[in-house]
Formats: sequence, C-alpha cells, structure tokens
Amino acid sequence: MADGRLNLHWALCLLCVLLMVETGSQASDPSTGAHTSPPFPASGVNQTSVVDCRDVCGLNASDRCDFIRTNPDCHSEGGYLDYLKGIFCCFPSSLLPLAITLYAFWLLYLFLILGLTAEKFFCPNLSAISTLFKLSHNVAGVTFLAFGNGAPDIFSAVAAFSDPHTAGLAFGALFGAGVLVTTVVAGGIAILRPFMAASRPFLRDIIFYMVAVFLTFTALYLGKITLAWALGYLSFYAFYVVTVVLCTWIYRWQRRKSLVYSMPATPEMLSDSEEDLVSSATNSYDYREDYQPLLFYEATTAQILVQALNPLDYRKWRSKPAYWRVLKVFKLPVEFLLLLTVPLVDPDKEDRNWKRPLNCLQLVISPLVLVLTLQSGCYGVYEIGGLFPVWGVVVITGTALAAGIFFATSNSEPPRFHWIFAFLGFLTSALWINAAATEVVNILRSLGVVFRLSNTVLGLTLLAWGNSIGDAFSDFTLARQGYPRMAFSACFGGIIFNVLVGVGLGCLLHISRGHTEVKLEPDGLLVWILAGALGLSLVCSLVLVPLQSFQLNRTYGFFLLLFYLTFLLVALLTEFGVIRMKSE
Repeated sequence: MADGRLNLHWALCLLCVLLMVETGSQASDPSTGAHTSPPFPASGVNQTSVVDCRDVCGLNASDRCDFIRTNPDCHSEGGYLDYLKGIFCCFPSSLLPLAITLYAFWLLYLFLILGLTAEKFFCPNLSAISTLFKLSHNVAGVTFLAFGNGAPDIFSAVAAFSDPHTAGLAFGALFGAGVLVTTVVAGGIAILRPFMAASRPFLRDIIFYMVAVFLTFTALYLGKITLAWALGYLSFYAFYVVTVVLCTWIYRWQRRKSLVYSMPATPEMLSDSEEDLVSSATNSYDYREDYQPLLFYEATTAQILVQALNPLDYRKWRSKPAYWRVLKVFKLPVEFLLLLTVPLVDPDKEDRNWKRPLNCLQLVISPLVLVLTLQSGCYGVYEIGGLFPVWGVVVITGTALAAGIFFATSNSEPPRFHWIFAFLGFLTSALWINAAATEVVNILRSLGVVFRLSNTVLGLTLLAWGNSIGDAFSDFTLARQGYPRMAFSACFGGIIFNVLVGVGLGCLLHISRGHTEVKLEPDGLLVWILAGALGLSLVCSLVLVPLQSFQLNRTYGFFLLLFYLTFLLVALLTEFGVIRMKSE
C-alpha cells in the first residue's frame, strides 16, 4: 500500500528527481523543441493559435482531425501517445463512445500502474536508502514518508506544470486532494474510530497547511509564479521539516525532564519509542511477499532468475477469492515488467534481496529504461555525432558492467556495493511513475476537450480521487487497527508536502527550461471556489476541533462528509454554468 510509512531522505530524492526526471528539454527532437518557447496562444503564430481546443466538438466531423493537427492549443508536451489525435483522427465520429470507453479503461489501468510502482518498488527502495543513512523516524516521517505516499500526486503535478495547457490540472488535483483528505478521509477516520487528537501536532500541521494554501491562493491571484516564489515553496517546506524535528526534540526533552511515566501504554498513548515500534510493525508490509519462492533450496542461476521474475504465488492464488484473482491478472504484466526493470533492495532480509542473475540483467535494462523514459525518450534516441544512438551506448556499457559483476560475485552472498541497486531502483521506479503520471495528465486533458470540461474540475475529481484512493484506504486500515491518531496525522502531513513540493518543484522545473515564470490562468470562478472550499474546511477544523477539546467523534466525521458533498455539488454546478458570476 502507499502507506508503507517508510523511512526516507527527501532532499536526496528531490535532487535525484531534479537531475533525472525533468531537467529541461534542450535535447529534444525538433518537433518537441517547438514547444520550448512559451507556448501561450498570444505568441502570435497564426489565427488558430488563439482557438480553444475544446471548440473541436463544435466542428463538422470531417474537419476535426485537421483542427487537432494544426491547432497549437491541442498539442501536448511530453508523453508517448497523442490521445486527441487518437480520438478525432483514428476513430470515426460514430465510434466516439467506444474511444471514450477505451480511454477510461486505460486511465484506470494507469492509476493501477502508479499505485503498484509506488507501493512495491518506489517506497521499498526509498526505505532501504533511509536505512542506509540511518535517518530518525521523525525526519523520515515528514520527508521520505511524505514523498513515498505522495509520489503519484507530485509526479502528476510536475507533469501538469510542464505544459501551461494543463497547469489547471495540477491546482485542481492538489486542492481537490486537499479537500478530499481533510474532509472525507479525516471524517471517515473519526467515524470508524472516534479518538482524541494530539493537540500540538494538529495545530502545527493545520496552520502550516493554511499558510501553504494562502500562498497558492495569492499566486493564483497574481497570475504567475516566479523563480523566487517556487524556491519559497520549497524553503517553506524545509522550514516545516525543521519545525517538526525541533518540536519533537523539545517534547522528548521535556518528558525526560519531568520523568512522568505513570500512564499505562495504550494504542493511543504510547511513548515515542513504542510508537516508532508500532509504526514500524504496522507499516512494514513485506512488498515482496508475492514473489517468495515456494521451496527453499540451493537453486541454480537459471532457477533464481525464473523465481525472481515470477510475480505469482500459486499457493496464495488458490486461497484468494475470485475478485482478487481478476485484479491480479491485470497486475501481472505490470508486475513482471517492473520486476524485470526495477532493482529492489530489502535491508530486512539476510541476503537483502540479492538476486545475482536478475540484478546483473537489470544493470543493462534499468539504465535503458532511464534514457527511454527521460523526456519521453528524447535523450535515448538522440544520436551522438549523428552516428550512434545514446541507447546503444547505454546497452553496451551496461552489458560490460553486468558481465564483470556477474563473474565477480556469487549467488549466495550480496556484494558490498549492493546498496547502489537501491538508488538505481529508486531512479527507475521514479521515472516509471513520472511516465505514467504524464500519460494520466494527457488523457485527462483529452477527456476534458471531448466533454468540454475545465482542467480544474478534472483535477479536483478524477485526478484527485485516483491519486488519493490508496492513502484513503491505508489511513482507514490504520484507524480500524486502533491507530486513528497516526492516520489522522498522516492526512495533514502528506498534503502539506504535496502542495508545497508539488507546486514548488513543478514550477521550478518548468522555469529551468528557459521560462522566466509560470503563467497561471485560473478557470474562472471554479478555481476560486476550490481554493475557498479548502480554506473553509481548514478554518472549520481549526475552530471546531479545539472547541471539542480535540475529541473527534462521529458527528464531526459526518459533518466533514457533508461538507465535501456540498463542495462537490457546488463545483459541478459551477462547471456546468448553473452557478456563475454576474459579469458572465
């Protein structure tokens, strides 16, 4: 689950992402390079540049394909598939419902890929890196934990900010997820297991989140985000991390000084050390349990390779219900591809998940995946001196390195440098997530064009729901297991990271490509309703929770659910023009 509640070191991760995921598009091919200048309609290419792509559905069926091909507003930066051309050029107008249905299933499958990659490969490798650096639980919790749980949101935001046409998706998804988590998830926790919230962490987190929302609201009002503004987002999150660490240190110092330990330990009142143990035991899910060999014996190299690439546990298959088997069938191709391409290091195992033949094979395949997914493959197909492609150099180098390691190591004992595979696995899984997130953003924009929906409403509904569903289920599971305080704290800690790092990093990467600033064009009244609803939900929690002496009961939970349903109704009525400003 996304709730791997890992131990991770975020600064290192963000540095890796900055270097490997979105470091500019100077090496893109000529067709991509056309988008490196500010791609706003006012650039004055021709008359079609000012035409909204959503107007395509008002044209005759015979003119739609040419409109999509020639209108700059219909072009997307990044991604492997052109979904708008697929809808209007590959399918006749009579089969438009079929195209939409296929796209909807593909969108669901992309969400499955996002969740599976983050759960079983991205988070475990980050956990291994955290263990390597011996990070404390507090530092890891507000950095790597948040990064691991928010990976789909962060990469979706980065992908959305890479194209000004889809920037509304990022704000819609981040704000929409914020409203969803602070109302539906938090309310669901209170309904499942009423509890007393920890006062100081709650007030700290909600105040920081309100400041983050205010910063974003101000940026929307100004209509732009500059380099200083983007760095300010990231700096404010660093300040939040420092505050969490200092508060925890002060609390522990005061507790040691008071020497008051008369209260018996319960699931809701544990010492820090006990809470760390509970958190570790509760969340240290074995991400590789599906891949354990059935028999333990001295296997040959070929057998180790086959077992390591087998994503199916036949004993588990026979004991599971039918719906689990159906879902597993859809997961199998993705799991096999990820097992083949993403190294996985497990410090809890005696052999640290060392699979000599597979790890050596991954030294060839993983770097190849890196160059073919970075900037949608632009770097990988680039020919050095016009003679030899980059991917060919990567394959040759990887093969030589893999052969050397294969003959210098054994099947039974991992080498000293095995920890390097955790970094390789992190980078590969990060780029898999980034590639899937880019496709999600592009397909959502295409559906918005077909249904004439704004990017904001798509972000606050489909994208926010898809990226938050894993966290919601994991937090509900924690609450049912008797740890609602832990789950409630995760609601605010994760979304603070998503907003500050999602907006800050996404805009910073966009500016690093040569743009002076990120232009923000709010989708009318809807984006203000979204920002206002998020701010109002936070103010309600800030006022009502202390009034209840931080005791969260079912009444409060149902109030939050009603708040979200009301917000969703108002947002949809605004989108379809029922609610509008007088000037409109």
